[in-house]
Amino acid sequence: MEKSNQSNLPVAIIGGGPVGLAAAAHLAQKGENFILFEAGMTVGANILEWGHVKMFSPWHYNIDKASRELLEMSGWKSPNENLLPTGKELVEEYLLPLSRLKEMQDKIVLNARVVGVARKELDKLKNAKRDNAPFQLYVDTDGETKVVEAKAVIDSSGTWTNPNPSLSNGIWTNAEQSLKAHIYYGIPNVYSLEDRYKNKTVMVIGSGHSAINALLELVVLKEKYPNTKIFWAMRKLHVKEAYGGQENDGLQARGELGIRIQKMVESEQIRVLTPFYIYNLKGINGKISVTGNLDSNEVSIQDIDELVVSTGFRPDVSFLSEIRINLDSAVESVEALAPLIDPNIHSCGTVRPHGEEELRQPEKNFYIVGMKSYGRAPTFLLATGYEQVRSIVAYLTGDLEGAKEVHLELPETGVCRTNIESNCCSTETNITQIESQSCCETKPLPLNKMSNSCCS
Repeated sequence: MEKSNQSNLPVAIIGGGPVGLAAAAHLAQKGENFILFEAGMTVGANILEWGHVKMFSPWHYNIDKASRELLEMSGWKSPNENLLPTGKELVEEYLLPLSRLKEMQDKIVLNARVVGVARKELDKLKNAKRDNAPFQLYVDTDGETKVVEAKAVIDSSGTWTNPNPSLSNGIWTNAEQSLKAHIYYGIPNVYSLEDRYKNKTVMVIGSGHSAINALLELVVLKEKYPNTKIFWAMRKLHVKEAYGGQENDGLQARGELGIRIQKMVESEQIRVLTPFYIYNLKGINGKISVTGNLDSNEVSIQDIDELVVSTGFRPDVSFLSEIRINLDSAVESVEALAPLIDPNIHSCGTVRPHGEEELRQPEKNFYIVGMKSYGRAPTFLLATGYEQVRSIVAYLTGDLEGAKEVHLELPETGVCRTNIESNCCSTETNITQIESQSCCETKPLPLNKMSNSCCS
């Protein structure tokens, strides 16, 4: 970072989840001043909304190195690295202790929502002296808006609070908004919401891990309340595409999700609707009618009591309107990452390790990291975010060589497919395993850092 009159200002971090706190830990280790703004009442507030869900990655992948070092210096004992934490355990056993360290606690501001970021005295249009002007963050906290200056900004605010709608074209409608009392976005805690779902007709929309987790919990509920009916709506051509790598997945628990849901489908405890392209919701006599094209035929599924919409999330960049950012027009991810995570090109679940250079924005010293850096893509792992912020902090603190290093290996998903026509990436190839290293050599790969995954 260039020395200027900004040198005494803090680095501002937006978001107090695992990646934001990891950025804070790396800055603390470097002796760098920082301030972290978390919109919730506690760090990890978004994670607590799915706190009942067990993660498919063990503790080994979920603890940042710098954070671990700071914690262990305080006497903290790491959980068993081979166990799978729930979201609640991740917050209570890791994020909360980290946030309470003396190096951290006075620099974390809770219940503080960033509503605007700009360069001091400059709107987006102005070029003159832009790189040397400090950032100004407008922060709503305690009923008022405060302005905080910073020399760099790391946006790790995530995407959790900005879900996608149920419609296949991604449009929010007034009809869907009016039905929100009967729609849950994300992964509901079916056990604690038993009265809401028991003996009801429930449709789960989506094909990822969130949808599968919800479906598995609903099947357990159905065993107790047999009149519960479960629909699974998705856009995949075949349901088997949602099963993932199964036994070939480097994360056993992630693979087991696919194995379990396949058994539930084959035992007909779940009725699958695919490919189902939903284009309309309508409330009728206290029920929901879902209309769309099912295998090229218009179909209306009537008398749905509850919808669980697990169609992913999208980044909120509305508060960045005066910052110059460059996102991929389709994926809405950091542009350099898009070719590696765009599901139109491939679906491998991992992406090559990458850092500060790939995450740079046109606005100097402004970075989007973590899940938000992936835009609408669904395959983010915490370990990827930890490597992102390690590299960025190295760069911001003058360690240019350290910023270029790669400190990350990710587990295989057991799935590697692309829409590029070649001998091993053909759409006719068995999607559960592609072993040839030549699988993805037919498409351009802009990043120069390799991991051990064929399509990563």
